[in-house]
Amino acid sequence: MVFKERLRAWKRSFWRLILLALGLSGLLLYGLPVVRHLEVLIPMGICPLARRPLRDNFTGPLQPWARPEVLTCTSWGAPIIWDGTFDPDVAQQKAVEQNLTIGLTVFAVGRYLEKYLERFLETAERHFMVGQRVVYYVFTERPAAVPHVPLGPGRRLRVERVERERRWQDVSMERMRTLHEALGGRLGREARFVFCMDVDQHFSGAFGPEALAESVAQLHAWHYHWPQWLLPFERDARSAAALAPGEGDFYYHAAVFGGSVAALRGLTAHCARGQRQDRARGLEARWHDESHLNKFFWLHKPAKVLSPEFCWSPDIGRRAEIRRPRLLWAPKEYALVRA
Repeated sequence: MVFKERLRAWKRSFWRLILLALGLSGLLLYGLPVVRHLEVLIPMGICPLARRPLRDNFTGPLQPWARPEVLTCTSWGAPIIWDGTFDPDVAQQKAVEQNLTIGLTVFAVGRYLEKYLERFLETAERHFMVGQRVVYYVFTERPAAVPHVPLGPGRRLRVERVERERRWQDVSMERMRTLHEALGGRLGREARFVFCMDVDQHFSGAFGPEALAESVAQLHAWHYHWPQWLLPFERDARSAAALAPGEGDFYYHAAVFGGSVAALRGLTAHCARGQRQDRARGLEARWHDESHLNKFFWLHKPAKVLSPEFCWSPDIGRRAEIRRPRLLWAPKEYALVRA
């Protein structure tokens, strides 16, 4: 009798916890602000390699133990770069020794050009790979409208014409095909490493060689605390971007990704191919090219992951673990720029 009572009590407690979890997950998904503040209580995990230094060709020894409140490495041994885990002076020297040219690509199509491009480029000149050779590639349907931004020594701007797509979703998805072609052409000959970024953001702090690696993924600012089962991966099994339940490591943001030219050729080929397959089936992944990017990084683990400090949304508010944001999202004025 006592056993049955205890079993019933356990079952009641179990289902209450399940209902509480479902309720909180629903509130998280629909963005209730007070729950957003509570998600910081969800632990990020502990780096299994935190007791010993990680080494990196671009940062020298990393110190994962320096940030015990956040996850500083992945299960496959890639570092997650947070402020305080690297020495920026060492990273700068390592890059200088390798005599690098670093590419930065951005698409400025339609009203995104007038609204965001000038500030993006001006702040990049102040903060992106300062002291390194940089070549900017701006893809737009209106090359003559690209603003003139004074560039420092060893820094160049290239403008490439692209066709304007009918829908903004198509601009997003065609990016991968266009990047693949550019990486196989002049961009791939000029730069050794390349970062691909969205234009509707601006630099607010040093974005330096500590971010370089063979392949680089960016933790999504809105999802880095969420449990894996809540992450917004593509779940339609018919899509080439689909991940099955239990698959996926982190949710990565397509606003920032990078790596060597060879690695990015592989990434963009994968994403463009998946988009073609979906289009042939009359499908469109939930988050467009970002869904395909997440599928790629599940199959081919990134060599380095950037913390949300490298691409932060001010709409989330202040977080103690976000010490020094490098990129800040611009306000999302979709009604204006997507009209």
